[in-house]
Parts: sequence; structure tokens; C-alpha cells
Amino acid sequence: MTPIDLNADLGEGFGRWRLTDDEQLLSVVTSANVACGFHAGDAATMRRVCELAAERGVRIGAQVSYRDLAGFGRRAMDVPPDELAAEVAYQIGALEVFARAAGSRVAYVKPHGALYNRVVHDEEQAAAVVDGVVLAGAGSGAGRLPVLGLPSSRFLKVAERAGLPVVTEAFADRAYTEEGTLVPRAQEGSVITEAETVVERSLGLARFGVVTSHSGERVPVRARSLCLHGDTPGAVDLARLVRARLESSGVRVEAFA
Repeated sequence: MTPIDLNADLGEGFGRWRLTDDEQLLSVVTSANVACGFHAGDAATMRRVCELAAERGVRIGAQVSYRDLAGFGRRAMDVPPDELAAEVAYQIGALEVFARAAGSRVAYVKPHGALYNRVVHDEEQAAAVVDGVVLAGAGSGAGRLPVLGLPSSRFLKVAERAGLPVVTEAFADRAYTEEGTLVPRAQEGSVITEAETVVERSLGLARFGVVTSHSGERVPVRARSLCLHGDTPGAVDLARLVRARLESSGVRVEAFA
């Protein structure tokens, strides 16, 4: 059985405000998608999360976003490709400083929010993100950083053509369409909160590579990493439950990077 990575969006605070329980989630997940200051996060938060992740052996990933702090990176934006590539590289570079200071490194890149959804279908924006990842890797000496994204997305296809390692991702707590994409958050029922349902979906994704869509269809979703959202009520307890059930069912939980 293929191992499964557990990732979560962390460092999603700003100043005195904190959204995610980073310390507790870092005791469960194997990869941490750290906000790089454009949708959430600040220098002190990035440093703290990198230190905690390095202490626990959790891989550090740069969660890059449109520059939309007020909208938490979830608002649609039109950013020129050259500008977007530079901003992606900028975010990765900022996190790399704190990761290396903690004795680790940025091990992969994952888009956030509106940017994540945009690059599923938009090849131009996907190419801009890939250009930014390539630029950041060359500038830091990290080489070709893996990227994390939705299976069959334009983003992963463009990244693969550019020679970047690609890693497929699934979401147990998000509703899926019949095409294997995520139901928009604005739509009712897009986020699944019932714990046992999330656990069962996690098992289905990890063991069989399938998920039930919003309309009841069984959809193939082959993923190496499973995202556990850290900004939902009871996120820590749910993450622990998911990991415990996966491991008790014979699924090996380990980082992909």
C-alpha cells in the first residue's frame, strides 16, 4: 500500500491574531504548509512555525498566495504572469530564510486559496507559479522543488513539463465535483465537518484512491498527500482521529519530501 502524507495549512495568523493551533497540529501531520505573509503569516509567525516543524521532523512547505491579506487569499485576482512569478519566488525565499535558520529547508511548494483553484484550469497562471518555483529553487540552491496540487490540474501538468517533481493531493473534508475538482467554498456543503465522514473519506482516499462526489458519484482521486484543514472547529482532534484510523488500518503515514 502506498504511504500517505498528512499536510495542514499552518502559520495562518498575523501579529497577535492566530487562526491555527500550530503546535498541536505539528504533532500529527508530516508536512506543514506555512503561510508566507501574502494571505496570512508574518515574519515572527513564520520563524516560530519553522522552528516547531524542524524540532518535530515535519517537512516545511511554502504556501504561496495572491497578495490578499484582507481576503485571506480567497478572492479571485488577476495578476500579470511576470508579477505573479516574482511574488511566488519572493514568498518561498522569505520562508527559506527561517527554515534554514531552524536547521531545515523549504521542501515543497503549495498554492493557497484562490490561487490553488485558479491554477487547476488556468494554464497561464499555472505557468507563472511554476516560473516562480523554478526561480526560487535556482536562487536558493535548493534545485527543483516539488509542488503539491490537485490531480489532473493544469498546474501539475505545467510543473511536470518544467521538470519539477509533482505530488498529488486530496481533501477528505472538502466536497468534490464529478470531475474530481473541489466544490467552491461559496456553495452549500462544500466543507464537510462531520468527523466520522471525514475519517471514512480519508480511509477511502488513502486505501482505494476514491471519494464520493457532491452528487453521490464515486470519483477516482489518486493522491500521495492528504490535506487536513487547520482552520476548522476541532481541527486538532479530527487530525488525530484521522491519523489514528489510518495507521490502525495498515496505512503508513510518512512525508513525501
